[in-house]
Amino acid sequence: MSDMITAELVDLDLSATTKEAAARALAERMVALGRVTDLEGFLADVAAREAQMPTGLDGGIGIPHCRSAHVTELTLAFGRSAAGIDFGAADGPADLIFLIAAPAGADDAHLTILSSLARQLMNTEFTGALRSVGGAGTAAALIRGDLTPADVEAGEASPDSVDSAQPTEDSVAAPVAASADAATDTTAPDAGARPFRIVAVTSCPTGIAHTYMAAESLENAGREAGVELVVETQGSAGFTRLDPAVVAAADGVIFAHDVPVRDKDRFAGKPTVDVGVKAGINRPAELIAEVREKAARGEVTAAAPASGSTPVERSGDSTEGYGTKLRKWLMSGVSYMVPFVAAGGLLIALGFAIGGYKINKAPSVMDHFIWTQADSWGALLFQIGGVAFGFLVPVLAGYIAYGMADRPGLVPGFVGGAISLTINAGFLGGLAAGLIAGGVVLGIQKVRIPAALRGIMPVVVIPLISSAIVGFLMFVVIGKPIASAQKGLTDWLNGLTGTNAILLGALLGLMMCFDLGGPVNKVAYTFATAGIAVSNPSDSAMKIMAAVMAAGMVPPLAMALATTVRGKLFTPTERENGKAAWVLGISFISEGAIPFAAADPLRVIPSAMVGGAITGSLSMTFDATLRAPHGGIFVVPLIGNPLLYLVAIAAGVCVSTAMVVVLKGLRKPAAGTPASEPGETAAAPGAKQPVAA
Repeated sequence: MSDMITAELVDLDLSATTKEAAARALAERMVALGRVTDLEGFLADVAAREAQMPTGLDGGIGIPHCRSAHVTELTLAFGRSAAGIDFGAADGPADLIFLIAAPAGADDAHLTILSSLARQLMNTEFTGALRSVGGAGTAAALIRGDLTPADVEAGEASPDSVDSAQPTEDSVAAPVAASADAATDTTAPDAGARPFRIVAVTSCPTGIAHTYMAAESLENAGREAGVELVVETQGSAGFTRLDPAVVAAADGVIFAHDVPVRDKDRFAGKPTVDVGVKAGINRPAELIAEVREKAARGEVTAAAPASGSTPVERSGDSTEGYGTKLRKWLMSGVSYMVPFVAAGGLLIALGFAIGGYKINKAPSVMDHFIWTQADSWGALLFQIGGVAFGFLVPVLAGYIAYGMADRPGLVPGFVGGAISLTINAGFLGGLAAGLIAGGVVLGIQKVRIPAALRGIMPVVVIPLISSAIVGFLMFVVIGKPIASAQKGLTDWLNGLTGTNAILLGALLGLMMCFDLGGPVNKVAYTFATAGIAVSNPSDSAMKIMAAVMAAGMVPPLAMALATTVRGKLFTPTERENGKAAWVLGISFISEGAIPFAAADPLRVIPSAMVGGAITGSLSMTFDATLRAPHGGIFVVPLIGNPLLYLVAIAAGVCVSTAMVVVLKGLRKPAAGTPASEPGETAAAPGAKQPVAA
């Protein structure tokens, strides 16, 4: 903060009586120093931000702030009011007012200052020193960290004669080391042997001020109560998960949050207090006492269902093998990419349907668009779809990196994915870029750095260094070999004919039906969509897409048909699921067969795979093509050789139906179970909800 606040930006006798007048008085000081170019425009931006949510904080603090095009450089002004000014805090007026002015493009720095300042303001010695300080220069030095509250109390020493108030590397590392040492003792709580141990998570909607204020407040209250308390802040710059050993050794958990806690199931089975983030700021001692009382009574939380967490959240379990983590990272990227595939692909397909197969040659609709011509509308849809498709590889790479390193991985991941497109490395390059970006960020995060630099690490240093490293590797080192491999794969697909194409169709059909929307299914689907994610896909790529969609429709349609023709082989619940499976099947939602596979996997999955393989091979044999990546029966008009395509689907459905009926008919009913209702005890509670295949 060395240049952000100076003595000229401090008013220790702020006479304003309203928050608007206070903002004006402090803003005028910024104007006088050339930090703000348009006073009224800037104040309008401050008022707009204040209208969204009051910026008053408990403890007599107001933090009006905004990003504005009228600000030339990041600036902080401070005012002290004897009478107090209402900024909307629950406990009354604020006497310490901080006005933060950030340029319109300074989002990251804006968040960093707010987070850093929020933690300082939870230090009663710091706020007490601000209330007692006698000189503007001393107040500015105290806020910058050039002076400590002790320096002010001792006589307001010169900023040049004291050490920085920023925490040292050792002072920051000490609590962590203490927590790690404590974690090695996993014995039952015993007040005579060791302190009570608490882990906490704090978060708020913006992940700025309240997240860090609650953390600081809880840490201070923990020290006063004589407990060991470690906080995980899930803030604006991502978060670092607590060491599993620390969590395992904890005697209680405190959640102070206004947004869902990420990876919450880590804390299951422990006494837990769950409150809003402001409770963590205003009454931390009560929360600590409450969690200790719950521990004494033996109250614990139940384990959270695994399906409630996201791919990113589930990827952080340190007990998982590398192969499992890799699969989750890749699925994270694919899950975020699929909506772009569906939207872009369907728009492109509709563009071809409306404007004909030469619509890809149409000029930009910005230069030529006639409202009454179908060709113009076809060109519009085609060009919108092309733009959506342009995001596929960057999104894939960005969210693979996100799955590995959370938000700090997004920038290098997206940059690497965009470079992959630039050098024609395609999806293979996107996969490599995402993994490299996530690995680079994880490596940077392990480097010990001075405490003074930690605030800018997630918003400046990590994106800068990681993007530069990923860019260098993609452009100079691995980009060309990957581009060559991508070209070789494309050439191979384009050259597939006869038996090779039929075998590929069978293999893709087997993959689509193996886990019904799971990782293997998604690999086949991604392979197919990668081929058509261009403005002019080859015939081979469109044949592969057609085979994949046809095979993916087989399992739910086969189960629906089987429950219709031989309902006695299925439970009442399965017969009801069969009705829904008709709709899911024709919509190309393979997950419609999951309830049946979960209840009887050894009969349903092999049957589905055989039918899928037959459909995939027949689709390739019939030279069916498809430009759309999704849509099921509803995009049949866009399919090449549509009648034979439907024959391929029908053949696979009939084979799968026959197999599952035969296999279920051979099963002997359990003792005491009516033959008409076999498997009634093998229902599939909690089966995965249908999602796009």
